[in-house]
Amino acid sequence: MPPKPEPAKQNQNWTPRDSAELYGLERWGAGFFDVNPNGRIEVLHRRSGQGIDLLELVRDVERRDLHTPLLLRFSDILAGRIEQLTDAFRTAMNHYGYDGSFRGVYPVKVNQQRQVVEEVVEFGRPHSIGLEAGSKPELLIALAILDNPDAYIICNGFKDRAYVELALLAQHLGRTPLLVIDRLSELELAIDTARSLNIRPHLGLRARLTSRGAGRWLESTGERSKFGLTASEMVTAVERLQEHDMVDCLKLVHFHIGSQITEIRALKEALTEGSRTFVGLHELGAKPHLVDVGGGLAVDYDGTQTNFHSSKNYSMQEYANDVVSFIQEACDESNIAHPDIITEAGRAMVAHHSVLIFDVLGVDVVPGETEVEPIEEEAPKILHDLTEVLATADDGKFHEAWHDAVQLKEEAGALFSLGYLDLRDRARAERLFWRCCAKVQKIVRTLDHIPEGFEELERAMADTYYGNLSVFQSAPDHWAVKQLFPVMPIHRLDEKPDRRGVFADLTCDSDGKIDRFIDQRDGKHALELHALDDNPYYIGVFLVGAYQEILGDLHNLFGDTDAVHVRLNGNGDYTIDQVIEGDSVRDVLRYVQYDQKTLLEQVRTCSENAVRRGLMSLDESTRLRRRYEQGLREYTYLCRDH
Repeated sequence: MPPKPEPAKQNQNWTPRDSAELYGLERWGAGFFDVNPNGRIEVLHRRSGQGIDLLELVRDVERRDLHTPLLLRFSDILAGRIEQLTDAFRTAMNHYGYDGSFRGVYPVKVNQQRQVVEEVVEFGRPHSIGLEAGSKPELLIALAILDNPDAYIICNGFKDRAYVELALLAQHLGRTPLLVIDRLSELELAIDTARSLNIRPHLGLRARLTSRGAGRWLESTGERSKFGLTASEMVTAVERLQEHDMVDCLKLVHFHIGSQITEIRALKEALTEGSRTFVGLHELGAKPHLVDVGGGLAVDYDGTQTNFHSSKNYSMQEYANDVVSFIQEACDESNIAHPDIITEAGRAMVAHHSVLIFDVLGVDVVPGETEVEPIEEEAPKILHDLTEVLATADDGKFHEAWHDAVQLKEEAGALFSLGYLDLRDRARAERLFWRCCAKVQKIVRTLDHIPEGFEELERAMADTYYGNLSVFQSAPDHWAVKQLFPVMPIHRLDEKPDRRGVFADLTCDSDGKIDRFIDQRDGKHALELHALDDNPYYIGVFLVGAYQEILGDLHNLFGDTDAVHVRLNGNGDYTIDQVIEGDSVRDVLRYVQYDQKTLLEQVRTCSENAVRRGLMSLDESTRLRRRYEQGLREYTYLCRDH
């Protein structure tokens, strides 16, 4: 049956615009998301500005027998991000009078899903967007899908002879692969293989810069970087190519200082060094005409425009301006023609286009509002002490009240363990403690800035909302590297949220939670949420298009979610282009080498033995086996009754 209509709830002192500001929508949404007058998230068409109601889309998808958690991929946003990137470089090149062209590539590793890569190729065709392959499997994808002779295939990563042969032979298909030499030994392999095939290769040299990146992946950059040639090795490489009369095959200089570069200064330093390397190769007699500045163009996940690890302190246009101007200046000083510029800005291309939607199954409310019964005179002293703290906590003494309450709670636990406090009195002590916390928290929330040491109070007082998802599968970077993603309800945004909470997922792991959220500082420990009612409560996790799907793991055997590709038509309507069903239980069991027929036979044998021993009836045995077989076909996540 269709979902119940939501009751009309309107808070006269709270508007949808207040919700947009609260969750920072305009700061991180890049113009693709908004809140409509009904208090729901809208996804906006990049040109017309017409929006579609995200809640209605979710309900439409559920009527197609798909379920939350649900990954929505918006083709229009993907096309828009590619356009924004190419427009930024076109604007910069026009401004500076740059003679070269922009030739972006998409690193397949950022999101290898076939539908995503195919759409990147489709939307990137007018801009000659190519693909970057960092492994043999990714090269196989690129050779098959990228049928645009004007687009480059950048071949990075470790290479063996089969990899090199494949890339070289692809030139006969009309492809333009560029073999990037990451280690000096690869150059000998490329030379030998090219001579045996009688093919003139397209080669690039990757420079190991001394300049370092900025942000979460800082330590993987600089002189101890995993990939790249030192200055000495670059000179040796040119000399070896000259010896084999192949120096004309050197087409490209590549450098890369890490993913999610948060600070523009780090990029400027790398551009200075990288540009000088390009010029230096020309001075050695090589004539590369391409500069690949690698990836690293960051996404402002929290909208703060700072060098915080989930943000960046520069715009896409500033990034393009710096890349163009630094390379141009170095070339002009040495009277060298401006090279075409390649970027591998995969995160910036695809992060915005995917939204994860999950529903909330239930909530554990912190008992801070529970009424506490009067404490009788003969009650243990610690209960009287807690009662006094509760009574005297006010604006002037909230620091002292908080410290005293924490100390007394610990004492109550110790007294209980030693047998001086019974279970009922310990429960009364806990209720008094939570009442103290709630009173202090109300005072703290009226302050302009949360005092140092009170972050733990906010964390302790957060409700736990149980989400129908696996963080390990759908947002692994939040768990692994503390990446912040924009998280917010997709509806009820015309109501002022009256609770604060964190999300616990379905896994049996204490780390399976979303408990850090974006704000205008360094993140907060609880998110403003609404009290649950009789209707489903849907939460969106935004900007999850980069890395999250491919890095997800099968913790507790929760598999891939259902995924839907949505194309906005520009008139407030949409088309569902593709539906990709998520993993069934049978699918994930197969991943870990369990055979369905064997499992069914084992359960049948056990149930027959149970019937013979009188432990269950024949009807119960049949019901169990049918339910077991049905369970193998079902979604790995929980399904609400619609």
